[in-house]
Amino acid sequence: MQRHRSVIQVIQWTVVLFYLSLVVYPAFLPLPPQYAHVYDNLTLFAQFVFWGVWWPFVMVSMMLMGRVWCGVFCPEGALTEFASRHGLGRAIPKWMRWGGWPFVAFAMTTVFGQLVSVYEYPKATLLVLGGSTLMAVGVGLVYGRGKRVWCRHLCPANGVFGLLARLAPVHFRADADAWRHAPRGTPAVDCAPLIDVRHLSSASACHACGRCSGHRDAVHLETRSPNQEVLSLKPSQASRWEVAALVYGVLGIAIGAFQWSGSPWFVIIKQAVAGWLVEHDAFWLLQDNAPWWLLTHYPEANDVFTWLDGLLILFYIGVTALALGSWILSWLFVAQRILGRAGLMWRLAYSLIPLAGVSVFLGLSMLTVTMLRAEGIMLTWVAPLRVGLLTLAVAWSAWLATRLIGTVSVPSWRRLAASAAAVLGMALVPAAWGLQFFAW
Repeated sequence: MQRHRSVIQVIQWTVVLFYLSLVVYPAFLPLPPQYAHVYDNLTLFAQFVFWGVWWPFVMVSMMLMGRVWCGVFCPEGALTEFASRHGLGRAIPKWMRWGGWPFVAFAMTTVFGQLVSVYEYPKATLLVLGGSTLMAVGVGLVYGRGKRVWCRHLCPANGVFGLLARLAPVHFRADADAWRHAPRGTPAVDCAPLIDVRHLSSASACHACGRCSGHRDAVHLETRSPNQEVLSLKPSQASRWEVAALVYGVLGIAIGAFQWSGSPWFVIIKQAVAGWLVEHDAFWLLQDNAPWWLLTHYPEANDVFTWLDGLLILFYIGVTALALGSWILSWLFVAQRILGRAGLMWRLAYSLIPLAGVSVFLGLSMLTVTMLRAEGIMLTWVAPLRVGLLTLAVAWSAWLATRLIGTVSVPSWRRLAASAAAVLGMALVPAAWGLQFFAW
């Protein structure tokens, strides 16, 4: 990878052209007719590529290979780095370094995407993905010099990618002893995501681009156990913002976003509120005059959101996120109190990464399954596969939590009780998916 940078650059710019063509062009085409298919309609093809294949399997790639997607394929990463090489090169401001941006950006992008139906309509895709790309280029033009400042601090997917990459069985690692004994005067490595390569040990922030491979004869691509990074996490390395992104973001906001459109609870709440508004002659929330870039508005497809729809989507996703995230953290706090180790709950939260990865994959792949079934492809194996993936994810996360709890020197009954509390905290996630797939 280091010796063939030109090949990687060709790959990057090929992906950029493919990405831009499928984001921009379909937005100016008429909506596909009912008889259209993925193979004969560009709009449906782009929808299937982005939301049916691209994003679900990008998430899988994070858990299998680390952030190779970011370093080799991501169009936003390539564009922001290119812009940064020709931009103003200003220093990164303090406000941009705030650790909460990945969670905030993920939450805002996910919720806004639901309001404009980003999975269904090309204009919404252009607005959300295209808007993100424009901001990435803008940040590159102003800050850094040949760096990926956007990717490091502001990318909406950065927090999720960083969490899932901790499970990757391959990663680049720096050998501290070899680094110290390297000849003096070795030029610094060009690390686009702004990592201190000397202390590189985690796959979380590394884009796996290969540029630092062999640097000072200390950095190498190595294999490891997928559990190593979670189990070896030090208390000082457990980030509150990462935990928030995990439990309130990936396991909260994302599940609420995937569920609301199929939830009978959403329908019940909407009917009750709409009835109350009618009884009190308050009709303005029932109007559907919002622009398409704020709320879904496609009369030609009989798909129009009222202001009430928008508010209830925000309410449903918010309540789901608050309920799931608080349930998980509450039981992790119980486990911490049982063990008598202050701060342990934050480390225990990282054991939920396998469950979060499978959860977001199942949610994103829902559109994949829907579109394939619309093409007449029978997928009888989907339900057993979903059950199997959820079972594997819960078992993996429970095992990680048990291993972390097992490092605490307390009586065995306390470790058993703490493990039970941690597993109970996880239980609400598969229960939520069970409702989605088998009850509703």
